[in-house]
Amino acid sequence: MSAVKILIADDDPQILRALKVTLGARGYDVVTAADGREALDLAATRHPDLVMLDLGMPHLDGVEVITGLRGWSTVPILVVSGRTDAADKVEALDAGADDYVTKPFSMDELLARIRAQTRRLPSGTDDEQPVVTFGDVQVDLAAKTVVRRPAGESVRLTPTEWKILELLLHSPDKLISRETILTEVWGPFHAKDTGYLRLYFAQLRKKLEPVPAAPRHLVTVLGMGYRFVPDGDAEVASSP
Repeated sequence: MSAVKILIADDDPQILRALKVTLGARGYDVVTAADGREALDLAATRHPDLVMLDLGMPHLDGVEVITGLRGWSTVPILVVSGRTDAADKVEALDAGADDYVTKPFSMDELLARIRAQTRRLPSGTDDEQPVVTFGDVQVDLAAKTVVRRPAGESVRLTPTEWKILELLLHSPDKLISRETILTEVWGPFHAKDTGYLRLYFAQLRKKLEPVPAAPRHLVTVLGMGYRFVPDGDAEVASSP
């Protein structure tokens, strides 16, 4: 398996050098960009597995880069910024970022966040991934597409929504704890942030369930976690 390729965009050359050396020593293939425009160019030509970027960059700022990437890519985006204001974090996450780390940061924490965002990358060992169907929804796990049958209407999911759905689809009819989903999708430092899950499951149900207020496929197991029920006949108590 080839090394995970990380694109790091930051206008501070010292941070770029330090991260390139540190992550390179841990086996990552690191590409660097000094401004937002270069970051978008490199993302298009080098196809990174993860993009790490600062918000305050010249030419194009971090939010503009995130918006540009989300126009064509679902690559995980990790913001690493000195901006600590909640409004900045919300703006970046709403634009399509998957996680946010505040400078100065612990290298151990940063590495954990990187692992959380890259652990579900394709391993290259599976020749085929299944097409999963439930209700009038068809999910192609290989192509990362969701359509409604029979018209074939495309359903757009955010990168985070996709990660949650993919995790559930790989374990049909099995209880996935809240802590497991939070750790897999957001990393170990978010294992107690259950508010994230309520928000994202509400969004997923609006897009995928016939009756979002009475979910049949993306089911809440009260006090424990969530379950994907392909046939929609679960007798598990659930709530939005």
